[in-house]
Amino acid sequence: MTLSHTKTIPILFLFVFFTHVLAKNLTDECVLDVQLSSDCKTANWDGFFSTDCCESAFEDYLSALSKHTNQTGSIFLNLIQQQTCRSSLEGSNGRNLLSCGVEKLTSGSGSCSDFTLTDVDNKLESSLSSLDQDCEVLESRNDCSSCLERWKKIGALTMNSSVEETEICRFALLVSMVSRKISDFKWVQAVYQCLGQHQISFRLDQSQNLEDDNHKHKKKRTTVVVILVGGLIGIMIIIMALWIWFRRSVAGKLPMGKVDMSVIRSPFPKEVSTKLTVRDVYAATNDLKASNFIGEGNAGKVYKGVLVNGQNVAIKHIVNDGEMETFVREITSLSHVRHPNLVRLLDHCEGEGECFLVYELCHWGNLSEWLFSKDKVLTWIQRLHIAIDCARGLWFLHTYPGGCIVHRDIKPTNILLNVNFQAKLADFGLSKIIDTGLSHVSSEVRGTFGYVDPEYQKNSRVNPSGDVYSFGIVLLQLLSGQRVINIDLQRPMPLGKMAKMLTRDGSMTEFADPKLNGDYSFKAFECMINLAVSCIGMKQQRPSMEQVVAGVEKALDISIRDRSLTPSFSSDTV
Repeated sequence: MTLSHTKTIPILFLFVFFTHVLAKNLTDECVLDVQLSSDCKTANWDGFFSTDCCESAFEDYLSALSKHTNQTGSIFLNLIQQQTCRSSLEGSNGRNLLSCGVEKLTSGSGSCSDFTLTDVDNKLESSLSSLDQDCEVLESRNDCSSCLERWKKIGALTMNSSVEETEICRFALLVSMVSRKISDFKWVQAVYQCLGQHQISFRLDQSQNLEDDNHKHKKKRTTVVVILVGGLIGIMIIIMALWIWFRRSVAGKLPMGKVDMSVIRSPFPKEVSTKLTVRDVYAATNDLKASNFIGEGNAGKVYKGVLVNGQNVAIKHIVNDGEMETFVREITSLSHVRHPNLVRLLDHCEGEGECFLVYELCHWGNLSEWLFSKDKVLTWIQRLHIAIDCARGLWFLHTYPGGCIVHRDIKPTNILLNVNFQAKLADFGLSKIIDTGLSHVSSEVRGTFGYVDPEYQKNSRVNPSGDVYSFGIVLLQLLSGQRVINIDLQRPMPLGKMAKMLTRDGSMTEFADPKLNGDYSFKAFECMINLAVSCIGMKQQRPSMEQVVAGVEKALDISIRDRSLTPSFSSDTV
């Protein structure tokens, strides 16, 4: 069989598969358990509707959507689910949900439209907590005013966003909040009455935007079927193009489902590669047994295992074709790069539809487990040693002779601790290499919420200062034992903002992790918090990782001197 014939088979299979899924979903019943009210009420949720009499039906829809969210974790329906529900519900009572704004609450357009409950908790945690608190008691007009004012302020959630993007973020918060109290019917109705019957102006140009919305609604009513079919055809074309491109660029002329491993293997020194097979990997992990699962990285789940030679290893299992780039990037980044503070990549192998990366095992887990667990405690000296180890690893990456390597995802879960409690940076799936002589490369914004450099978010330029910012946040967590947003406060506050405020007020000791029990050098703590704050400052004012290493080593020297004078310091043992 020729190569072109082998490419045609999976493409035809995908086409048949998607056609089957489309046909199935179009005939499925609505996933929402809802009966729309036929009452005609005139509130329009601040112009969210283009016609009158939508209030009751829209709020019934919101309640059903919130119940669905409570059961599934998904916030909004996808396009096919939405179309199925609209067709089913409009046929039952004649209500035109399209004109009631429901089509704007559809997943697939990016940003908040694709959020799950977990995403809202992680990325909009502060806004969700504030909205929930201000809308908790709704027994009078004054109570409603607090809830309504908070609803207005959420308009500033996404800077430089369109009205449509802001609306879907606000409703993602609302659905998430209501889903957690869906059984409290009286409270839910009070929230809807409060927010739905008031005029809220969160954009100066709102009237023009609403007029544009009305025009879009009319146009969408006549073209929704065309969009559905055309969109699916477009998806198929994109899939076909990506399939062909990927196989030509990565797989060369190998049979489908294979990667040219000879090209990828070439960077490994002969003494490093153990030439593992997929069978060896499954034997080492007892067929990927659940009890051997130890975590999850950017591209796949990680299992502990024991090779035939008795070596303990950590094995990342990658099964998504879309993560093949991560597979290749980690091999390319780590195959030549060796440093005591970088997790060591031992080998890799590939099977049908799956890939494996084999690393040294770090027995003490990741830093996050030690910082945020109630039954694990890190001493002050241990925290400084961990900070030095990580800083040295980043310094090495940023000054690598073959080009500056930017990690792009520095956070506690990507800092592993080996049997000697030495810290090692892990998970290079998002890393970028900047050629010598260049100051940056442009790339889509990637990373973890709370650790991503705000300047990188604005200009999409990857450079070492982004890692410095992320490491500054990690330093603050080492000092405080807090997560990136402190939800224990009456008004949740980002960790960086809290550190700057306490530093400015001279109340640094309030920032210290209670688990330290005051057992640390105040002078060293002051050095560390000032260093961390400088790391998260303006890009041009941030230190290099070489300077960061020197700063943490200085704090360690101070701590050792103070400990010799004050024997109250605890032992460094785990």
